[in-house]
Amino acid sequence: MESKKILIVEDEESIAELEKDYLELSGFSVAIETTGDKGLRRALEEDFNLYILDLMLPNVDGFEICKSIREKKNTPILVVSAKKDDIDKIRGLGLGADDYITKPFSPSELVARVKAHLSRYDRLISSSVPENDIIEIRGIRIDKTARRVYVDDEEKVLTTKEFDLLTFLASNPNHVFTKEELFRKIWDMESIGDIATVTVHIKKIREKIEYDTSKPQYIETIWGVGYRFKV
Repeated sequence: MESKKILIVEDEESIAELEKDYLELSGFSVAIETTGDKGLRRALEEDFNLYILDLMLPNVDGFEICKSIREKKNTPILVVSAKKDDIDKIRGLGLGADDYITKPFSPSELVARVKAHLSRYDRLISSSVPENDIIEIRGIRIDKTARRVYVDDEEKVLTTKEFDLLTFLASNPNHVFTKEELFRKIWDMESIGDIATVTVHIKKIREKIEYDTSKPQYIETIWGVGYRFKV
């Protein structure tokens, strides 16, 4: 797995290198910039997983960098400063920083906070990604989002109309549909007396998903009426 990338913007090189050493020992990939203008440019132009910003920087201060990053990205920002005033802490957090550490601090505390914020951000991102819409019934799995069908974890390749017909029936379990209803729903037209298409598609679907087509366990024929998906 690719290591997480961290950008440190810190004008005291000895502190920056110490932070870098500890973070790299924990498996992170770390870059350093020692001036605010270069740090800001790099922060906006490259993709990092977390930013560590000193507040007192030459050319552009940490407040401005924090504000500019937050206008474009939701990436975690950790502010590090020798300034102990609450007003600076409040201002930094108000501009979008996720955390604030006052110098001097232990490198292990910095690493712990970095890990905590990355973990929290990863959870936030993963929870915002919608899960695929999936129907699972007795060994059959229909992934409506990816339009894929699996029977006992083995993928079955269905045509567009076969997939649409199977999905419609499985989405309405135990409901009996006439051939005319299915034709109208899936082919979006009146049957005009020709409903053999539905019968042919049901036969093809059964050949792909049923263990025994003579005794179907999924798509059941209701004689004289139509079909239903059995649960």
